Amino acid sequence: MRGIRGAITIKNDTESEIVAAVRWMVTEMIRKNGVTPEDVGAVILSATEDITAAFPAAGARQIPGFDSVPLFDTRQMAVKESLPLCIRALVLADTDKPQRDIRHIYLGEAALLRQDLVMKRPDEPEED
Repeated sequence: MRGIRGAITIKNDTESEIVAAVRWMVTEMIRKNGVTPEDVGAVILSATEDITAAFPAAGARQIPGFDSVPLFDTRQMAVKESLPLCIRALVLADTDKPQRDIRHIYLGEAALLRQDLVMKRPDEPEED
């Protein structure tokens, strides 16, 4: 079993943004690591204090095959000057990949957390 980390930010605390962001983030986490929903043991999701419109797990629940995956929401620690409107995820999955080959996914403003792991939104143009 390996842990796959991910984080994403939203622009507004709305249910639709939370659901869409989590769905995209978790989908990318499993896709980039060659993991299927059947390989996932559990997903832990945390949200900063300024996210109150919906549970992040609601977004993960919409991913095909995630209807039986255990999901757990928690509150992120309130640390001064931390990234606002941020949702983090830890996917625990069965995989034969060594830890060094796991692709952690940081999207949106959360890319600032791990600039070495930046991934662009599909609708953003490539830089030259």
